[in-house]
Amino acid sequence: MDYLWTPWRYHYVNTAGEAVECIFCAARGGDDRERLVAHRGRSCFVILNRFPYTSGHVMVVPYEHQATLASLPEATATELILLAQRTETILTSLYRPDGLNLGINIGKCAGAGVAGHVHLHVLPRWCGDAGFITTASETRVLPEDLMTTWERLSAAFRNG
Repeated sequence: MDYLWTPWRYHYVNTAGEAVECIFCAARGGDDRERLVAHRGRSCFVILNRFPYTSGHVMVVPYEHQATLASLPEATATELILLAQRTETILTSLYRPDGLNLGINIGKCAGAGVAGHVHLHVLPRWCGDAGFITTASETRVLPEDLMTTWERLSAAFRNG
């Protein structure tokens, strides 16, 4: 029998359902590398998803804790989309995906993992990236560790 170890998911599985501080509010300050923040804008930042679907899975997040896109100030909503465009360009250049998913889930029943703080997911996709192991075992196989992804993305944001 073969084993696929995913130790980085232990904390997530072990604390699922517990009330914790908003992860996005916690990432407003502190060490960017530790928090996995790849870029900081005026009213939004780009952060890696700690439990990604694919390598390069990031989120564009407003600093302001608001539950819906409609509740954001216009300037913040504008920067959110502009950062999503820039992220699309960077991910396309770095990862050469076959496509990208961009999405906002508003509310828990819509799939929002952090329902009280609106955020936009941007993730590269490749034909066939949801293979047998993902479908049968609900396990992701990622070829790149988070620190490598953070280093690549933060450098791309700094340089371009």
